[in-house]
Amino acid sequence: MSVFGTVRPGYETVREAFAIGQEEDEGDAQLAVYRDGRLVVDLWSGSWSGESAVILMSCTKGLMATCVHMLAQQGRLDIDVAVQAYWPEFSSPDVTVRHLLTHSAGLPGFAKSTGIDARKILDWEACTDVLAASEPLWKPGTAYRYHALTFGHLVGEVIRRVTGQTPGEFFRSSVAEPLGLALWVGLPADEEHRVAPIFSTNPLPGADETLAQLASLGIDVNEPVLRTVMEDRQAGEGAESLFNRREGHAAEIPAANGIGNARSLARMYAALIGEVDGVRLLGADRVAVAATPQTDGLPAAGAFAAIPTPHPLRFSLGYEAPRPGNPMLGSTSFGHSGLGGRLAFGDPASGIAVGYTCTNGSWNVYEGADPRWLPWLAALGDL
Repeated sequence: MSVFGTVRPGYETVREAFAIGQEEDEGDAQLAVYRDGRLVVDLWSGSWSGESAVILMSCTKGLMATCVHMLAQQGRLDIDVAVQAYWPEFSSPDVTVRHLLTHSAGLPGFAKSTGIDARKILDWEACTDVLAASEPLWKPGTAYRYHALTFGHLVGEVIRRVTGQTPGEFFRSSVAEPLGLALWVGLPADEEHRVAPIFSTNPLPGADETLAQLASLGIDVNEPVLRTVMEDRQAGEGAESLFNRREGHAAEIPAANGIGNARSLARMYAALIGEVDGVRLLGADRVAVAATPQTDGLPAAGAFAAIPTPHPLRFSLGYEAPRPGNPMLGSTSFGHSGLGGRLAFGDPASGIAVGYTCTNGSWNVYEGADPRWLPWLAALGDL
């Protein structure tokens, strides 16, 4: 696999490590690293360039978390206030913005009965109307389960109610434009030429196969939380085909369809943990709040509490916290991975911010960290 791009003196081992990580990859990838506000690694492999862009999957959640923390820093939003304060139609008085950010709101998916399927996921009003009328499946804040699709509509609607802008518009005007990022939630038509198609040589088991496996273990597959999550996953599986089409790029699905490149992801996180060309998005105190783990000690919700999970997710406030399956650079890091192996994070202790993108979504989240990450994570840790 050919590797292109540049590294600053002292980062040659990262280039070598990136090449090692990509040796067996059948797709293209990018790796960008900022340190103390400067771009020090800017690499890509295969037929890509550094300007190419790709669907970022759940790395998009980190973009939305950043918007929420900027609004909190500005005094326009309080994460410990009920969602109803910003979104009056929201039916549950017990769900706070904090619960949305920590996947503990009890709204982990679109059940089949809601009518939200792969096509309807493009309809913002339909999705938010369903969520506003839904009752939590557990007492908010007492358990957690990854809100794979609903996170974006829940957090995004709060952003829209506070700012009067769609989440993609607010991100563009408040984050992307000040930093000059090639990063979007809702891709303009004139940027479509940048986008590379995605695929997977190692797709995850489908929802039906997973349910059969769980039933064989004696898990109650009709338990409401598990059933809702699996039905939501079925909708998500249908939506994945949209991510290679214009309509799936143009819509705002702010849990999953951000589009951009590694340079821009790394630059955003660099501006969260420090200053980049005169721009800093969050102060150090706010970063400390945002990066503090929130779900340690919380049980998994519903039937998920009985399912063996070797690499459980950990969350801070809207971001992922480090774990064996996504170690980042250790305990001081925060960021978000994306289905198939996309990754972006910042590490305040080292001053390092990273963006990694790929066309081949080969990472199996259930098997630990993506093998493609490990060589260059080790090289960065040794600097």
